[in-house]
Amino acid sequence: MSVDNEDVEIDRHLTDPRWTVAERVAEAARRRFPADVLAVAVHGPLAHGDDDGGGDGEIGILVVTYRPGTGPAPATRRVDGVLVDLTVAGAEDHLRQARVISSLWPLTADRYVTTRPLHDPTGWLRTLRDEHLGRLARARPAEFSAAARQAWYRGHAAHARAARLAEWYETDQALLMLGEARLAAATVNGLLSRTYFRDPGDAVRRTGLAGADMTEVGAVLARQAEELAARGQPVDGTVDDLLTT
Repeated sequence: MSVDNEDVEIDRHLTDPRWTVAERVAEAARRRFPADVLAVAVHGPLAHGDDDGGGDGEIGILVVTYRPGTGPAPATRRVDGVLVDLTVAGAEDHLRQARVISSLWPLTADRYVTTRPLHDPTGWLRTLRDEHLGRLARARPAEFSAAARQAWYRGHAAHARAARLAEWYETDQALLMLGEARLAAATVNGLLSRTYFRDPGDAVRRTGLAGADMTEVGAVLARQAEELAARGQPVDGTVDDLLTT
């Protein structure tokens, strides 16, 4: 690392208390579980290097252990004003998850592709990234379409529930369900275009669904249903289809 880059890292740590907390967590995990911890990393805004520098936001920390069920327990706490979400995963289990194309892929892929190491002496995080990108390279279009159909079902159910609650003047609950429908529709878009997002907020912003009303979300879901049918993944079917697919 050049001197200039080192200066940038030092400045970031001085101005953003989240980095200080993250490093303290990594150091404590290594000290308390020296035989278990393989790697420690941050994900989310800090990993992207474009965090706003505020001191009251959440940081995501991943602790990778040699064996499942060892090391610290997953937990969430506020530490010195910083909300810390601690995820703990066995190395092989996490690699296995990185090879899965699920209906939530647009919301989980960033954790495999973009992490910043706090402790990674063996380069395991590079292996994680390579495993995930290799899986994407091997994935067939039908895999993403099938996952998108499952995400579409979530969106359709949430939208229908939101519409019914609005008819009953249950406004608060309707808005919550509409938010779920927006996110599911954004996830469908991500799967159909092989685009992943940093977080749910990023998903609805980048797909133009932030603030979409009931009618707009319904129209998006209708267009998605047509596209899924064109890709060989129709959302409607017969009883026989239900029992054989």
